[in-house]
Amino acid sequence: MGHWGQGSTGGTLGTLGVGRTLGMGDTTGTLGTLGALGTAGTLGQVDTASPRHGGELVAEVLRAHGVPVLFTLPGGHISPVLVACEKIGIRVVDTPAASASPPSPRAPVSPTAVTAVKNAQMAESPCCLLGGAAASLQKVGTSQNPKPFPNGVFGIFCRFSKLPMPFPSPVFVELPIDVLYPFHVVQKELGAPNPPGAVPGTIIYGICSRARWELRDPTPLPLSVPKATPEQVQLCSELLSRAQRPLVLVGSQALLPPTPAEELRSALLSLGVPCYLGGAARGLLPPECPLLLRHGRREALRQADLVLLAGTVCDFRLSYGRLFGRGAAVVAVNRDRAQLLRNADVFWKPRLAVQGDPASFVLDLARALQGFAAPKEWLERLRESDSDRDRQIRAKALVPPPCHLNPLLLLQALEQLLPPQSLLVADGGDFVGTAAYVLRPRRPLAWLDPGPFGTLGVGGGFALGAKLCRPEAEVWVLYGDGSLGFSLMEFDTFVRHKVPVIALVGNDAGWTQISREQLPLLGSAVGCRLSYSDYHAVAAALGGRGFVLDSDRVLAVLRAAQAECHQGHPVLVNALLGPSDFREGSVSV
Repeated sequence: MGHWGQGSTGGTLGTLGVGRTLGMGDTTGTLGTLGALGTAGTLGQVDTASPRHGGELVAEVLRAHGVPVLFTLPGGHISPVLVACEKIGIRVVDTPAASASPPSPRAPVSPTAVTAVKNAQMAESPCCLLGGAAASLQKVGTSQNPKPFPNGVFGIFCRFSKLPMPFPSPVFVELPIDVLYPFHVVQKELGAPNPPGAVPGTIIYGICSRARWELRDPTPLPLSVPKATPEQVQLCSELLSRAQRPLVLVGSQALLPPTPAEELRSALLSLGVPCYLGGAARGLLPPECPLLLRHGRREALRQADLVLLAGTVCDFRLSYGRLFGRGAAVVAVNRDRAQLLRNADVFWKPRLAVQGDPASFVLDLARALQGFAAPKEWLERLRESDSDRDRQIRAKALVPPPCHLNPLLLLQALEQLLPPQSLLVADGGDFVGTAAYVLRPRRPLAWLDPGPFGTLGVGGGFALGAKLCRPEAEVWVLYGDGSLGFSLMEFDTFVRHKVPVIALVGNDAGWTQISREQLPLLGSAVGCRLSYSDYHAVAAALGGRGFVLDSDRVLAVLRAAQAECHQGHPVLVNALLGPSDFREGSVSV
């Protein structure tokens, strides 16, 4: 199933970026079907009294694709779609207007939506933005159809195609109001005579006749996913069988359909190679799995003689490919050729580059290497290093700060309480960076973060989509106090639509991730200071439940937050944090 976002001026953070993690398929097929619903450009007989409208066509396509929820910032341009979705049982979830800029004739989609779409593009999230637009006649002065999306910013990082593409990406579909509204409304608004005796009337009749009702198949179009050749799998199996210090790095793309996460996990366990998981792949292996490594990745990469990048990209997260040891054989697998060869021949060079689906490649590799396992000494060395780092973290958690809470102690308490059916949303800088060392997702597809664009403010929208898609999950949003400011008003949405989530705010009264580099480099923390604000009071004022958490009763307060959530209330825990040196030196420009 998938979720579609829509808005007359944007407001689509609730859906953008979460598609892959929540199990959406590639939306290319959906949009191909949506495009196919349009009819030929010939003029036909118009039923001027018909109350039917184009919004019903859009709703039918969404239902055919199993879309249960549509997120929106409501507006007159898109009202037919909202009403039609409600009539056929698609849930419509509206977000506060504060999350988007006001409409403008020259900017039909807000900067908020632009940022969200760019974040989705870099995270390879298969999401769709539906936007309202002025009437075709008003835009171009003729009865010609407008292009699928404007020649502005969305054309830069969106694609629209009736053919399957190998990797997911955001798409934008523009819906002019004369396509969505019934004939009599269009006729009245555009001021055409009835019957049409002049040129404007003829144009309007022509436009409306193109939208006349014709039966079309709304089912999804077929999709194809590129796969490695048998020769590529064989070459990788030979390299891996000779390796003494192999590593596998699994990235978000490996969790895309069609391969189920459980099959990918079984293949990794069968291979028996030490693994690092990143992005949406976090939680793919269970927390107690002996192959799962969480710390010391930089040093492990320097020592490895073979590295399999299964959907992992050589961008800033891998220091652009500069972390590999000299002479290491690097096998890269990615659906997108540009991502596959990112920074290749600059800082690194692949021994084998496969443009194909990472998950199916790992499955084929496991079948070719049945009974294989990495040398025991290599795995034991990595496990011991991992355990040493865990012991250091536990020791640092016991060091009391000069005031308030140690963030490590708080996160360790949360780690004790997370149930198997939990889902973590990461939206912040320093606090979330610390959480990544401590918290362990309990299952596949249970960790949501912004991806490589690193957009702050995704937390409210991600949590909204996560809880509606997985109502059985206990959804926690990990906020920094800086990032919280971007989506605190979504507590209004949580309350109105009865979406119980728990927000844990690491409130250290500052933009700490910024100051960690700015202060040592430039000698000043100007612009990085915030206050220990009463964020819990804001959540309570919007109808949620608020708790403040200082230096004691940590477990008791977290349990109380869980209890309120299980009773159906959205909750915000305002955790006051003291200064911590845990991440000193970890941030650089």
